[in-house]
Amino acid sequence: MTVHDSAAVSSRGGGGPLYIGGITPFSTVDWPGRLACVAFLAGCPWRCPYCQNHILQARDAATLGAEELFSFLEARRGLLDGVVFSGGEPLAQEDVIGAAQHARELGFAVGLHTCGAFPARLRAILPSVDWVGLDVKAPWDAYDRVTLAPGTGPLARASLDAVLEADVDMEARTTWHPALLSQDDIAAIGRDLAARGVRTWAVQAYRHTGTDGSLPNETVFPSDMPAGVADLFEHFEFRRA
Repeated sequence: MTVHDSAAVSSRGGGGPLYIGGITPFSTVDWPGRLACVAFLAGCPWRCPYCQNHILQARDAATLGAEELFSFLEARRGLLDGVVFSGGEPLAQEDVIGAAQHARELGFAVGLHTCGAFPARLRAILPSVDWVGLDVKAPWDAYDRVTLAPGTGPLARASLDAVLEADVDMEARTTWHPALLSQDDIAAIGRDLAARGVRTWAVQAYRHTGTDGSLPNETVFPSDMPAGVADLFEHFEFRRA
């Protein structure tokens, strides 16, 4: 694992050290409508069984540091629209706040993928963020069923409130495995999001490949969506497995 010390990174203006599990140089799917690179930060406090990046749940999955990320970005000025901080859960590392600010200073738009586990850090980074992809995992009172961690619903709800109050462009998205969420759960999530003012929602069908295999290999289809819920949003997408 290569992680640069804070002094080295600060000399480049990026803040403290980052623990990065990998960098995708070019992506058109991680930020809809943008050509971006994606930095996958290591570490996450939740243990969702459908996670596609479960190998990044531990901090020691990092292989890169901030120096590599900013060297890459400086060489891609004018070639990329932006950078997306993903994970793991990027806000598990407080120094991502300074990294987002520095990416902005270099002229890049900044996107953020987050599960909402750290609402205070989310509020701190939002002034440096242009777009947020926020996972909404379950009805708020059923969150622990998906995250396998206690007390997670209020954190996620506070994070959604923070993004809405900041009026940052966002997409809420929900991964649907039939063993974790029922049709009634999906309907409840959709109605609550729409009532709060969310305009864009994506429902993602569970994909077994890449997970830890703890869930049965089952998925859902567009025909399983509760009637009328998609119509509550300006932009709705059902993403197939």
